[in-house]
Amino acid sequence: MSKTNKDQYTLNLGPQHPAAHGVLRLILQMQGETVINITPHIGLLHRATEKLVESKPYIQSIGYMDRLDYISMMCNEHAYVMALESMLNLEVPRRAEYIRVMYSEITRLLNHLMWLGAHGLDLGAMSVFLYCFREREDLLDMYEAASGARMHAMYFRPGGVARDLPNSMPKYKKSSWKSDKKLGEMNAARSGTLLDFIEDFTKRFPACVDEYETLLTNNRVFKQRTVGIGVIEADRAKALGFTGHMLRSTGVAWDLRKTQPYSVYNELEFAVPLGKNGDCYDRYLLRMEEMRQSNHIISQCVNWLRENPGDVLAKSPKIVPPSKLDMKNEMEALIHHFKLYSEGFILPEGEIYKSVEHPKGEFGVYLVSDGSNKPYRMKIRAAGFPHLSAISELCKGHMLSDVVTILSSMDIVLGEIDR
Repeated sequence: MSKTNKDQYTLNLGPQHPAAHGVLRLILQMQGETVINITPHIGLLHRATEKLVESKPYIQSIGYMDRLDYISMMCNEHAYVMALESMLNLEVPRRAEYIRVMYSEITRLLNHLMWLGAHGLDLGAMSVFLYCFREREDLLDMYEAASGARMHAMYFRPGGVARDLPNSMPKYKKSSWKSDKKLGEMNAARSGTLLDFIEDFTKRFPACVDEYETLLTNNRVFKQRTVGIGVIEADRAKALGFTGHMLRSTGVAWDLRKTQPYSVYNELEFAVPLGKNGDCYDRYLLRMEEMRQSNHIISQCVNWLRENPGDVLAKSPKIVPPSKLDMKNEMEALIHHFKLYSEGFILPEGEIYKSVEHPKGEFGVYLVSDGSNKPYRMKIRAAGFPHLSAISELCKGHMLSDVVTILSSMDIVLGEIDR
């Protein structure tokens, strides 16, 4: 901390600070306890993702998408594979589209629960963090059952998804830490298929959201910390390039799932919650309702998937790998498999931009192809980047303690911002 002139201080916040949400460094210019200006310093988690993909065949870069926003893995994958499919004119089976939408909404719940728990901690509310992670555990089990991984799934593939949903769920095993009665309760929802497990979750999740709201929504201290803090007007939010919850909290009905429908969102019923005041409290309320709407979407997807079996990958041997059975019996299938994983597939020359309604806003992938098996250039539109760039404007005139509240309400992840 250095003193610049009378009563003004330059204060360093982060990158080690637990409320910095990753490795963000903020240089705060303070007048006593009041914020005069903030300069964000980013790049401490820069891994050159956009450059790395230029040296990899297209299919090998799906894993990089998971590691951008590492809280919303499959939503990142969705934008990338949609860009590839548009360039290839590849039609995705409808069952795969419903699985993608279901998992995108499961990812939205994962993201919002992580945000809610961390936001509570930033504001001094410990209990809600434990409640949120109780439900996150079930959601991560859904990830693991379908993809084999709890985080970096690599489940969305060009032409569909890696594999169909399994017909069984892993069960908790007997141990000295759990009684037979407790073990039976824990495995009660796991006796059927993955869809049975997801359906059971959708039935009990609304009551869980009620519990979170009981802890926070009318909590006097929580409202004092969030109401009227970090206010932004609708016109200014649009001018700054805000999307997602940051824009909708000002009352602007902009959700790509409705305004520019992709996948099968136009076939599903859900509402887009809106705020009025554009403050931290509205951003909290908006996310709570978004979780209820995502749960409703997941429930609709489960019902459709039960009644409609089918393929989950397109029939395109030059782009989609053959099954193991075909590979062991047909020489042509073996050659396709070898060529696909050694050289990859080729995109026609051109450029494409595809975006999705990410839990943090609009996440987009701009891809340029020169007709080879690797991208000539790729640019990622990080959802949180425009929000973080406005941190000084949102915090100016507020107290030091409000900086943590406003930063937390943005829900940033430095993996996608630094790239």
